[in-house]
Amino acid sequence: MRDGSAPVSSRECALPPNDPRQYDDLAGEWWRPDGVFAMLHWLAEARAALVPPARRPGALLVDLGCGAGLLAPHLAGKGYRHVGVDLTRSALEQAAAHGVTVVNADATAVPLADGCADVVAAGEILEHVPDWRRAVAEACRLLRPGGLLVLDTLNDTALSRLVTVRIGERLPAVPRGIHDPRLFVDDRELVRECARHGVALRVRGVRPQTVGMAAWLLRQAVPGLAPRALRAARAPRIVPTRSAAVLYQGRGIRQG
Repeated sequence: MRDGSAPVSSRECALPPNDPRQYDDLAGEWWRPDGVFAMLHWLAEARAALVPPARRPGALLVDLGCGAGLLAPHLAGKGYRHVGVDLTRSALEQAAAHGVTVVNADATAVPLADGCADVVAAGEILEHVPDWRRAVAEACRLLRPGGLLVLDTLNDTALSRLVTVRIGERLPAVPRGIHDPRLFVDDRELVRECARHGVALRVRGVRPQTVGMAAWLLRQAVPGLAPRALRAARAPRIVPTRSAAVLYQGRGIRQG
């Protein structure tokens, strides 16, 4: 057991990087706010902030790579029917329990109609699919004219690989091999690919808030010794940053 973290699966080190079976091994971690998927909670909140209230009754939001439905609490009251698409059945069971209508499918081949979605969310999924361009094509295909695409992903840079893999996957409570850096997505290429499919995407760099991130790291490293104020500290917010070299958000409208 790593200090301050969940038990390590016996398969964790044997699986190749980015193997989807890791998510079955970590199924009990999805809804632990300070656990393995803590940063996905922070990113889900930031992604939901890009989604406006629904403009029409019956509006549909398609959540590609929805995992266990972490976006759902942050969409409450916005008026969308939330459909989540994911390959991992153990995650989808939890998403359904949080009110998501689930679809067990690949993000590059979604069994939903063209132009069905008012919003497509693709959070922390593009860097996990072998062909991110196909996933982008699917996301854009699903959008109705005037529909909104929101996403976040990791940039294909040396700095991103250093921060996310070489450093990040050695931190407490972060599973090793969860990323394959060969799949990271260059932000300029992503903007061009979205434009090919009729979506004018704008990107901006984001990062976890420094003080909150430091408190979270200390809680993971020495949970029993962290001061009470740090144990009670709010999870870090995701905030804009001047550089998109590591982590970035995108927001774009499907042209008519």
